[in-house]
Amino acid sequence: MPPKKKRPVLHAVTVLALLGTSGYLTVELRKDEQAKAPSVQAVTDEPNLESSTGQQGGKQTWERLKNPERTVLRGAEGQVLATFTDNARTATLRGPSRTFSESANTTSKVVTEDWVRLMPEPWTKGAEKEKWFKDWFKEYYGSQEDDIFAYSFQYVQGAPVKKDDEGIPYAGDAVFGPFKPDGVDRLEQNDFYDYLGIPYTFRDGTTMPARQDRYRALDCSGFMRMIWGYRARHPLMATNTAGDGLPRTADGMARSKVGVDIIKLQGPAPWYTRPKNIDVLQPGDLLFFKMDHRTGNHMDHVALYLGLDTDGHRVFISSRKEVNGPTMGDKGGASRIDGNGFYAGLLRSAKRL
Repeated sequence: MPPKKKRPVLHAVTVLALLGTSGYLTVELRKDEQAKAPSVQAVTDEPNLESSTGQQGGKQTWERLKNPERTVLRGAEGQVLATFTDNARTATLRGPSRTFSESANTTSKVVTEDWVRLMPEPWTKGAEKEKWFKDWFKEYYGSQEDDIFAYSFQYVQGAPVKKDDEGIPYAGDAVFGPFKPDGVDRLEQNDFYDYLGIPYTFRDGTTMPARQDRYRALDCSGFMRMIWGYRARHPLMATNTAGDGLPRTADGMARSKVGVDIIKLQGPAPWYTRPKNIDVLQPGDLLFFKMDHRTGNHMDHVALYLGLDTDGHRVFISSRKEVNGPTMGDKGGASRIDGNGFYAGLLRSAKRL
């Protein structure tokens, strides 16, 4: 809105054995991490909007920083009020405090003053002096209009249905996908137009039909395309190869030239290695994970980084099979990228759109 070489032939029994081992290890890792997760308690799921901290008094200054190249706006006391990264459209603005939680699946809560928004153009050094930015900044600095974080929590369990002027539900509790014939695993490749239940024509003219058996379903990358593309209007590719914008899959997104690679893939394929330092991350970044033996060197999962929860853990929200939809919960592995948990150990790269 992805010269052929001869490969050794594996016996069918060997292949099945490898796949079975892969699935078993993945399930056991998830079970182990789930056992460590805290028990669920009732918490509020209502945003706690306080007086705006976005309207700061006193002198404000613009400053250039490196790694990655970016510009920050500082308040009179040196506090960061906004961050803009070169070649990225994502802006992180200081605003009213909000509380995000999901009582059905976790005790974790995120209380944040970060508001993540999409600028109309990628940031460049000195853009604070340009008219397009001044107009945009005047409208959104301190605004309480829904941002990327607000969009993302409009698809978790129990989220109320929201409909557009034509009566099409564009928000509300989403599932990951229907069961496969085995009744155990769930079907993937569920994009935002499947959730909407309508065909969608992309900028290159490609029209993708919605599948009724996938209605109100969003897989992990479909969830990102819903909030960043359909809701925030970032350009989208129809597939990983057709059109321009954000690709269709987690692997396509991870390897795309769109945005800025904040943490690059490191180490040997196909598993690569976990990054040693994740301090460079900021709320709104896309996180990519390598989770499955069967997918070669592909990244298998994508999530939205939320920042620190009230326990000091770095947490994210994503759509996953175990919860059957978008969640920041603990089922199938706590949504954390610090420590030694399931997802923390499988984090591989990050991107800022």
